Amino acid sequence: MSLKTIIIQDMKVAMKARETARLGAIRLLLAAIKQREIDDRVELDDAGVLAVIDKMLKQRRDSIGQYEAASRQDLADAEKFEVDVLSGYMPQALSPAEIQAAVNEAVAASGATGMQDMGKVMAVLKPKLAGRADMSQVSGLVKSALTT
Repeated sequence: MSLKTIIIQDMKVAMKARETARLGAIRLLLAAIKQREIDDRVELDDAGVLAVIDKMLKQRRDSIGQYEAASRQDLADAEKFEVDVLSGYMPQALSPAEIQAAVNEAVAASGATGMQDMGKVMAVLKPKLAGRADMSQVSGLVKSALTT
């Protein structure tokens, strides 16, 4: 069963259970998926849906930081709830050791020798780690691996 189908079924369950906050978060997700499909004129597969969810999670985390800095805990709590709902659709996150092993493997596979090859290494890693690791953290690990 595709991830998009699972999300649609979860929306129906939330509607029947009258979970308005959860329903709102799922509807936002489905709207973002639909918008991406219309913009790109394609039917998103699971990888595309995960990319949309990952983008939404980044936005929510940024908003949480801004709301907390502005002492708006009510809005931060709403965003945290949405993060919890969206995180439920992401695959199991990799451990730091698994991420480091993937970075080392990608550096060896791409034949990277210095910082000028960072794009090659990231191109190898992105499909493997998308949705399973924070890509900014991965980028930092690649930089440290290429500078040593």
